Amino acid sequence: MAGAAAEQRRLATVVESWLGRPVLVIGDAMLDDWRFAESDRLCREAPAPVLTLRRRISAAGGAANTAVNVAALGGRAVLVAPVGADVAGDELHDCLDRAGVWDRTVNQPGRPTPVKRRMLAGNQILLREDSGDPDDALGDDGVARLLTALECATEELRAAAGGEAPTLVVCDYGLGALPAPVRAWLVAQRERYATVALDAHDLADWRGLAPTVVTPSFAEATRLLARAAGTRAAHGPELHLAHPDGDRADGPSELTVGAAPGGLGPPHDARHPDGLAGDLPGLAVGEMGPTGDVPGLAAGATGPVGGAVGPTGEPMPGEGRVAMTGDGTTVTGTGVTVNATAGEGVDRAELAESRLAELRAHTGADVVAVTLDTDGAVVGGADGEPRRSHSTPVPASHAVGAGDAYLAAMTLALAADAPLPTAAQLAQLAATITVSDTGTCVCRREDLLTALDVPVDGAGNRALVGADELAAIVAEHRRAGRSIVFTNGCFDVLHRGHVRYLEQARALGDLLVVAVNSDGSVRRLKGPDRPVNPVEDRVALLAALACVDHVVVFEEDSPAGLIETVRPDVYVKGGDYPPEMVPEAPLVRRLGGQVRTLGYVPDRSTSAIIDRIRSHGQEVQEDSSLTSKPS
Repeated sequence: MAGAAAEQRRLATVVESWLGRPVLVIGDAMLDDWRFAESDRLCREAPAPVLTLRRRISAAGGAANTAVNVAALGGRAVLVAPVGADVAGDELHDCLDRAGVWDRTVNQPGRPTPVKRRMLAGNQILLREDSGDPDDALGDDGVARLLTALECATEELRAAAGGEAPTLVVCDYGLGALPAPVRAWLVAQRERYATVALDAHDLADWRGLAPTVVTPSFAEATRLLARAAGTRAAHGPELHLAHPDGDRADGPSELTVGAAPGGLGPPHDARHPDGLAGDLPGLAVGEMGPTGDVPGLAAGATGPVGGAVGPTGEPMPGEGRVAMTGDGTTVTGTGVTVNATAGEGVDRAELAESRLAELRAHTGADVVAVTLDTDGAVVGGADGEPRRSHSTPVPASHAVGAGDAYLAAMTLALAADAPLPTAAQLAQLAATITVSDTGTCVCRREDLLTALDVPVDGAGNRALVGADELAAIVAEHRRAGRSIVFTNGCFDVLHRGHVRYLEQARALGDLLVVAVNSDGSVRRLKGPDRPVNPVEDRVALLAALACVDHVVVFEEDSPAGLIETVRPDVYVKGGDYPPEMVPEAPLVRRLGGQVRTLGYVPDRSTSAIIDRIRSHGQEVQEDSSLTSKPS
């Protein structure tokens, strides 16, 4: 039990450490439009439900939702992305403003903002309409303005962080926001960013970026391995990789397995950039063959579609639509043809684990996190040790954008120099706790801390902090112009006098930090029979008070070390004596603070309460002994 609590505290420390970390997000921003309707009858013209719209919600999607998650988790998020000069663009700007994202998007007149509109009835998605043409490329002027915004946002973040190199997150969903000149700029400017995270449908487009972490879905990882493999011959027909004329890196190649039948069922769209739940449950890379080729590329069947086996995923723009038959899948133009039976019954996590080294080599990434939707994720780093995390199955409408939450938490944790296992844990937790309801997923910092069983105040700040992290927290508040009030004590039996005293102390500034003596310190100060309540209980009660912002435990008999760390604007002590008699007064004044003393409520003290309890206990004992005497 103690070990679990220590682990949660360790994870919470990482969450606290990334507070205010500068993160620049660039990529395909879109608007998620949710329309909730009711239906109680079918229309006469067709066997279709008649819908009555009851509620509509707009949310940031794609790269914009990643930026929103970074801000919600406590980072300082800046978004650079092309956005249309239209109604959807206006709504997206409003979403970013509400979330506290620094909006550095670039208006693109004549190029619509991508929108995903979902119509639901009874929390079931009935249809989705996508608008925004990925083939509508940015013009030269649009590219130039996007690069200018990138340059300015990078320097703006660096200046706001006191010269610290910002973190970069690239969200490339193939919707045209990141054309070749922008990709080339980011590759050339890689050294300006301390940590770089990449989430791209086509990872091959980002050769040379050398990202810190990539987060492909299983389908995206499979596509990259298949294109890199060339040929294979195992478990079925030969796999042939036919590259287009010219440079093999120019674009996606056509991957063909077996005979492509002439009559295909209708296309079916399953893969989308909405998050973890959009990944394909049956797409698999087979065991590695003796020549290093990819021996198995399989698309799972989700039911017949016009005589065809189900979807294999949404292709990259220009790849056409994917349809599957019993003999294989054909993609018009450039794309993928997959045997329907290859890799059946193979565990996706095991396959991903076996190919992590190859994925790192092909992407140049330090860390590869292959997301497996309801199966969690598989993460690998330079040590070659795979880490597996698990998720909870939920309806698809609950998991839209969960991948954005995963990406944001993973990026912030790595940027804060967290160990890879810790970053993987926090990323999976962030994705998992967001999927409790229908809508676009956003993980808030307070939700993450609550899931770690850490008290937070009404503003979402963690109340209980460690001495080693208190300085960074106070510095962040001070940069925001807030004045710091500091007090300390044993607070053994929390009573009305304590509460009034702490409320008065809080009124003297913007932030109240309460330092609490450890159990050993209390015993040295009060005697061997104290404390009555252990430090875990004492700090939990203090952290629950609305007037207390942060609680910290100290082992020493004097809080002098913490006072030097916090450098409070106001130091408060309880008692009726003048401030000059406070032992810490000279130190506080030397550090530029002032000292105040506040009296307790009369007849309300810990010692008096303990004496009354003990006295009552003795009276009960005496009464009991009298009544038990024989007559």
